[in-house]
Amino acid sequence: MDKHNPAKFIALGKAVIETERQAVAQLADRIDDNFAEACSLLLACEGRVVVIGMGKSGHIGNKIAATLASTGTPAFFVHPGEASHGDLGMITTKDVVMVLSNSGETDEVIALLPVIKRLNTPMVSLTGNTRSTLATAATVNIDISVEQEACPLGLAPTSSTTATLAMGDAIAIALLEARGFNEKDFALSHPGGALGRRLLLHVSDIMHAGDEIPKVLDSASFSDALVEMTEKKLGVTSVIDADDNILGIFTDGDVRRALDSDIDIKSCRVVNVMTRNGKTIKQNQLAAEALAIMEKFSINALLVVDDEDRLAGVINMHDLLKARVV
Repeated sequence: MDKHNPAKFIALGKAVIETERQAVAQLADRIDDNFAEACSLLLACEGRVVVIGMGKSGHIGNKIAATLASTGTPAFFVHPGEASHGDLGMITTKDVVMVLSNSGETDEVIALLPVIKRLNTPMVSLTGNTRSTLATAATVNIDISVEQEACPLGLAPTSSTTATLAMGDAIAIALLEARGFNEKDFALSHPGGALGRRLLLHVSDIMHAGDEIPKVLDSASFSDALVEMTEKKLGVTSVIDADDNILGIFTDGDVRRALDSDIDIKSCRVVNVMTRNGKTIKQNQLAAEALAIMEKFSINALLVVDDEDRLAGVINMHDLLKARVV
């Protein structure tokens, strides 16, 4: 038989996906009173959720702990082997322990049960055997059993780890909803990510202000405005009156249109060629809102105003790119 048969690879790959799909689909029936009780325990936790798992379950446990932590439920992972050598000191009576084991009989995990019991710490278990030692010892057990592993040998944890991961996600999202965890909360725990930047960064954080603002008075000539644009290097200049009230914006596009017209640019005042009623944004709005306005109206810069609608700064697309809002 050709070991490098593409059709065979494709067929095997599809079979694995189908087996794991069925395993995850069957979990819907396990979202029951036990699931609700487990969520209630975790929601009431005054400390942290301590996730424990060995081998492949440990890898899944690491991910579940990370998901819980990023969605409003403080959590961390402890390796059962390390726990037996001092790391159990991390667990307090205010915590809740979540233990993962498909068999429910993993030696390294079972060895920890007496200590967890002695601490009187609530324990949620996710097992594939509801009659196992772990399931029996737990405060509440969630059944994550599967009919078969995707591995044709029935040995490598495949469907079982996928099912455990999916159940962990179900718990995390149920808790997220119960806590009223929203986008801003998520951003606070992901300040370095794209979402964090979009939800935490304000226009005032990245706009050009003070002496960096390109601006000319309404009495300025076309040439004066062009010099200001060139010196400030933002591709625009604001046009204001003596009280910093915005009268318009003079852009690269206005320059091109003026040069294509019959006006005398030497004697022309900027107010005759500027864009009136240009788009502006408040300095306390999100930078992502500035991006949305620029994209909607196909413009590259916005004048920034304060609460009294007076000129406070300028922001352009390059600033958004530099801040990685785009």
